[in-house]
Amino acid sequence: MTTTPVARIILAPRERQVLECLADGSMLAAVALNLQIREGTAAGYLKLAKRKLYGVSETAAALAVGYATEAIDRPKLLDPESLYLPREQRDLVPLIAWGMATELKRGGDTIRRDGRELLATLQARHRAHAIARVWEYQILTADQVIAWLR
Repeated sequence: MTTTPVARIILAPRERQVLECLADGSMLAAVALNLQIREGTAAGYLKLAKRKLYGVSETAAALAVGYATEAIDRPKLLDPESLYLPREQRDLVPLIAWGMATELKRGGDTIRRDGRELLATLQARHRAHAIARVWEYQILTADQVIAWLR
């Protein structure tokens, strides 16, 4: 499957670093500490990156768009057969990636439970980390993300 080209997005080095650290599962405070900047400064870099990445509002969506547009380095791919995701969890992946999990026709408690189970299955610390993990397992692809951007 070939990826339809989209405009190349150039992030500032600190914007890239903040996103890539979040993708590794770090919380924003830990990212700031690691980069030796204030947490508010890290949040500012994240906000700028989101604006450049098609104006997304969610960090998970920023990672998905960043990977799809190659604005940040894509993670190493893993064998998708080595991870089993039930349909309920798999249905959440694109919605979490785009920050729209409430679009499912399920109750809020059910969505939250499925989301927690998805994070546990992926061994992810938060939604942005989950996006990095599903990208590794090739559950979320550049073609899917680029289709949302069009």
